[in-house]
Amino acid sequence: MPGGRLTQQERQQIALGLAEDLPYAEIARRLHRPTSTITREVIRNGGPAAYRPDLAQHATQHRARRRRKTTPRSPQALSQAHGRDASTVRDYEETFTALLMQSGLPRMAARVLTSLYTTDAGSLTAAELVQRLRVSPASVSKATTFLESQGLIRRERDERRRDHYTADTDVWYQSMIAAARSHAALAGTARQGVDVLGPGSPAATRLENIARFIDFVGESIARAAEQAHEILHTQPGTATSGTAAPAPDRG
Repeated sequence: MPGGRLTQQERQQIALGLAEDLPYAEIARRLHRPTSTITREVIRNGGPAAYRPDLAQHATQHRARRRRKTTPRSPQALSQAHGRDASTVRDYEETFTALLMQSGLPRMAARVLTSLYTTDAGSLTAAELVQRLRVSPASVSKATTFLESQGLIRRERDERRRDHYTADTDVWYQSMIAAARSHAALAGTARQGVDVLGPGSPAATRLENIARFIDFVGESIARAAEQAHEILHTQPGTATSGTAAPAPDRG
């Protein structure tokens, strides 16, 4: 599997693949690249609808020149804890950010959330985020305000009256429960159509089957989220009880 930056030719192939509505995984397979590389490349350069290979190439060259000129601002930029490779960590953070953006987060909010998830402390001040991301305090303020309004981070004030931002791991649990509720509402709406379209009609039968399927999926999500909730608060490798969700009754 080739390493290094994408070439101009590879970016042209990505553009062709997007024009054919190919999934990222298929484009990656054709280029013998990781899917995460293609995902990050597309998301950071305008998304599937706006991706342009020439502009993406220019942006990459510009970032490379800027990195060479930039002087590290703190000892953290020179060394990484636990023997981590700084370049590998940076690539991973870009991949994680790209996926968060794909899920709907604005770019700066995604960068802030990635920083909070990948720092060992699990919490950063606004000043630390500014230094880490090399952006303006206003950009960090706007991003943290948005993330806090969405319940994705918590803000706590220390004895020096500094705000610390923490990524709340319970947001994943809440997200799963919200998804289950959304499924239940959709199933209920589908069943309303059964009476409207006439029980036994082809359309009504189709809607009833959709409702049964959605019910099954939604109940499975809710049950799994409840049983696996404690995983969010345990150390990897720690034995937990009751985390394997039993298969829902199909009857």
